[in-house]
Amino acid sequence: MLVVHHLNNSRSQRVLWLLEELGIEYEIKYYERDTQTMLAPLELRQVHPLGKSPVITDGEITLAESGALIEYIVNNYGNGRLIPAPNTPERLRYTYWLHYAEGSAMPPLLMNLILSRFGLGDSEAMGAFVAPQIKLHYDYIENELQKSTWFTGEEFTAADIQMSFPLELLDAQLKQIENRPKIKEFVERIHARPAYKRALERGGKYDFANNI
Repeated sequence: MLVVHHLNNSRSQRVLWLLEELGIEYEIKYYERDTQTMLAPLELRQVHPLGKSPVITDGEITLAESGALIEYIVNNYGNGRLIPAPNTPERLRYTYWLHYAEGSAMPPLLMNLILSRFGLGDSEAMGAFVAPQIKLHYDYIENELQKSTWFTGEEFTAADIQMSFPLELLDAQLKQIENRPKIKEFVERIHARPAYKRALERGGKYDFANNI
């Protein structure tokens, strides 16, 4: 059976949500962050050398990285669900957003988190690069969500699951979601999904959905 090595308050919550959307049976092994450093425990390195989450094991397969996990699960367990048909504009957008979430949207957010944690929230790097990049990306996302209900069109897909984490951070970390109504509507829609709520019940406390 597929096993999710689930770290609290992490991207692995998206994997639980995806599995609930697909109705796949799975097990969870729970890991807690160090309360001082907020880093993953060393036990995760016994599963994957990087010691980060999300990680899944499926028989003899061990796989990390959110985008790779989503592709693996959808391709092997989805039976054509949550992914647009091949050779369509929607499929191209699906692939784009699946990789954009971690490749472009998350880096400035992580820089913001690190600089703020070390008391550098007012630093030159924050003002000259990080804050403008965050604004650029979220203005872009807001504009894209004006074109369709979901990121690939009018049908919900796994790309929306992948995009959920950086958009939840906009609210939890930056408190800027009220300034971007389309992003706010998107977050409200995903939080209302029954599968999302079931994933929260199984995954445990998740600070980025504290408005549910």
